[in-house]
Amino acid sequence: MAKRVALFATCLVDSLFPEAGIATAKLLSRLGYAVEFPSPQVCCGQMHINTGYLAEAAAIVRNHVESFEAYDAIVAPSGSCVASVRHQHALVARHISDERLARRAEAVASRTWELSEFIVDVVGTTEVGAYFPHRVTYHPSCHSLRLLKVADRPMRLLEQVEGIRLVELASAETCCGFGGTFSVKNPEVSSAMLADKMAAVMASGAEFCTAGDSSCLMHIGGGLSRLKTRVKTLHLAQILASTKEES
Repeated sequence: MAKRVALFATCLVDSLFPEAGIATAKLLSRLGYAVEFPSPQVCCGQMHINTGYLAEAAAIVRNHVESFEAYDAIVAPSGSCVASVRHQHALVARHISDERLARRAEAVASRTWELSEFIVDVVGTTEVGAYFPHRVTYHPSCHSLRLLKVADRPMRLLEQVEGIRLVELASAETCCGFGGTFSVKNPEVSSAMLADKMAAVMASGAEFCTAGDSSCLMHIGGGLSRLKTRVKTLHLAQILASTKEES
C-alpha cells in the first residue's frame, strides 16, 4: 500500500466540480489511505501544451513536479490530466532543454494514477462498498481510453456497485466532441459530435451518464440540460463513493 497519497484534483474539478474531488478523497479514505491535498497544485498545463505553448507551460510543469514529487502515489479523477502528466510533462521539460526537470517529471508521472487504474491495479480490488440504485450508462473519455488504456477498469468497478443497473451506450467509444480547446476552435463540429453522443445517451434509457472526466461530463451535461432531459451526469468517483447509508 502506498504510504503518502496525494489528491491531484485538476483545475476543472477544483474550480467547477469539487464534488468529484471530494468523492475521490472520500473513496480513497474508505479504502484505507490517508489522502493529502497539496495546496500549491494548479493546472497541469494541458491546455497550454495542446495549443502549442510548450515554453510557457514549463513553469506549470515545474510547479506540478514540486507539488507532488514527495508523494508515493498521486491520484486524479481525470484521465485527461493524468495523460498530460504521463505523456507531455517530460516533453515540455526537454523542449526547454531541462533534462533534470524531465527526469523529475518522469518520476512523478510513474506514480500518477487515474482513479479507476489506482483502485484496480494498486489497491487490487473492484469492490469498493458502493450503493447506487439507478440506471447508469458509461462514456469512456478519449484520453483515458486511448492514451491511458484504462480499458474496462471503470466498468469492472461499476459492475460491483450494489443496486446499479448498467445500460449499454451505443457507439460508446466515439468522442463526445469536447476535446478541450477543440470545442472552442471547431464549435460546429463539436456540436454535431455532442448531438450524436446525447442521442445515444437518451436512447440508452439511463438516468445517469457517468465518465472519469469532468470535462466530458460538463459538455454532455450541458447539452442534456439545454434539451431539458431528465438524464443527469455524475462523475465515476461520485457513484463509487455513494453508500447505502447516504441514500
